[in-house]
Amino acid sequence: MTIATPGAPRTYQVRTYGCQMNTHDSERISGLLEQAGYRRAADSDDPDVVVFNTCAVRENADNRLYGNLGHLRPVKDRQPGMQIAVGGCLAQKDRGEIVRRAPWVDVVFGTHNIGSLPVLLERARHNAAAEVEILESLEVFPSTLPTRRESTYAGWVSISVGCNNTCTFCIVPSLRGREKDRRPGDVLAEVRALVAEGVLEVTLLGQNVNSYGVEFGDRLAFGKLLRACGGIDGLERVRFTSPHPKDFTDDVIAAMAETPNVCHSLHMPLQSGSDDVLRAMRRSYRAERYLGIIEKVRAAMPDAAITTDIIVGFPGETEADFCRTLDVVRQARFASAFTFQYSKRPGTPAAELPDQLPKPVVQERYERLIACVEEITWAENRKLIGETVEVLVAVGEGRKDDRTGRLSGRARDGRLVHFAAPAGGAVDPAAIRPGDIVHATVTYAAPHHLNADGPLVAHRRTRAGDAAEAGRAPRTPGVSLGLPTLGPPPAAAPAGACGAG
Repeated sequence: MTIATPGAPRTYQVRTYGCQMNTHDSERISGLLEQAGYRRAADSDDPDVVVFNTCAVRENADNRLYGNLGHLRPVKDRQPGMQIAVGGCLAQKDRGEIVRRAPWVDVVFGTHNIGSLPVLLERARHNAAAEVEILESLEVFPSTLPTRRESTYAGWVSISVGCNNTCTFCIVPSLRGREKDRRPGDVLAEVRALVAEGVLEVTLLGQNVNSYGVEFGDRLAFGKLLRACGGIDGLERVRFTSPHPKDFTDDVIAAMAETPNVCHSLHMPLQSGSDDVLRAMRRSYRAERYLGIIEKVRAAMPDAAITTDIIVGFPGETEADFCRTLDVVRQARFASAFTFQYSKRPGTPAAELPDQLPKPVVQERYERLIACVEEITWAENRKLIGETVEVLVAVGEGRKDDRTGRLSGRARDGRLVHFAAPAGGAVDPAAIRPGDIVHATVTYAAPHHLNADGPLVAHRRTRAGDAAEAGRAPRTPGVSLGLPTLGPPPAAAPAGACGAG
C-alpha cells in the first residue's frame, strides 16, 4: 500500500460494469475528478477514492457490487481517509439501500447527477457521514461534463440519453429516464473536438439511436447526422449503437451506404425470433420486419457485418418459439451475437409474468443457440480468408498478444483481427502504434476473430498514433450547451449540420 504524501493530490480509481453508456459515463467521472484536482491512481497503489459505476441489467449485478464492496472494507479500515462512491444504474435503483447494506460507503449518486460527485465526496469527508443524492430526472446533459478519454484513436459521443420504449425485460428506462436528444450541432461540435485531438473513429451512442430527433421533431435526424459526420475532415470511421428495429428507416441505410466514413457494420438487437415472444417482450416489430431490414442493408452494402443481441428463456418461451429464433439466426447470418439467458429483474413487467422457465431448460437452449451462432460466424469469417482488410490498431483487444507476438485491432466492419508484423518484412513491427492503420491479409478464421499472420500489406502512421506514442489521451472540457429544447430547429442552420441549433 502506498501512503499518501501530505499535500499531494488525492488519487482515484473508477471500476466500470455494464454497457458502452456506462463506459462513457466513467470517462466523464474521471474527467470530473481530474478537474477537481484528483489524479488517477497507479495500478500498484491503493487509491484514496474508489468509484463503482454500476449496471443493473444482469441478475447478479447486486451480488457482484456488494461482494466487491466487502473486499474493500478491510482496505478502507487500513487506509484512513479512503472514500468509496457508488453510482450508475444500480445506485439509481437501490438508493439508500446501498449504505444500509454497506455502511462504509461514503457517497451514492445516480444516473442523473454524475456532475455532483466531487461535491458529494467533499461533503461526505467534511461531515464524516454518507451522502446519498439521487435525482429523478436529468438536469444537465452529461456531455456538458469534462471527460477524460481512455483512447487516443476512438471516442464515444452521446447523441441521446434515456429511452422511450417499454420492453418488459428492461429496467433501463426507469433508471435512465425518458429520451433526451442533443442538438445535432452540439454533437458535431464534440466530434470535431475529438478529431482535432487526433481521434480517428467515433461511435455515436444512444439507448435507441434511430429514434434520435424525437425531441426536436425530425424523424430523419439520425440519417442527417450520419451524413454530416461524413463532412468532418480527419474522421475516418463512424459507428453507432444501438438502433431499434421499430424505428429503422430507409434513409439511415442510404446514409450508411453513401457516406464513405460510416462503417458498414450494424448492431441491431433481435432479442427473439418468435413473434409471440416479441409481443410478450413488448418489442414492436416482428421477425419478418427484422429480416426485411437486414435484406435492405445487404442490398445496399453487401459487405455489411451485422451483429445482434438475443435473449434465451424469456417467460413463456416454448420450444417452438426457441426454434424460430434459431431459424432467424440462420437466415440473418450474423457476424457475431451477444447472447443472454433471461434473468428476472425486480421492477420489470417480465419479472411478474407466469411461466418462468426452469434454469436447466434455459441453459440447454442457450448452449444450442451458442453452437448455432458460432457455426454461422465461423462460416462467415472463413469467407474472408485471403482478403486484405484495413485494421485500426488497438490496445487491449488481444488478450494473448504478448504470448503470440501479434498485435490486434478492428477491421472497418468491426471484426477483431490479430495480425503479425514479421521481422525483416517491409513494415517494421516496432514502428506500429495504437491508433495507426495497417492493411493485412487474412490467413485464418475463428468464430470470434480473424488472424493475419503474413507480411503486412501497408502501414500508415496517424495523428492518433502520435498521441499514443506521446502518452496523450484526449480530454474534452464539455460543451456547456444545456439540454435540448422542444420545437423545430432554427431555419438558419449551418449547411451540413443536420438542422443543428
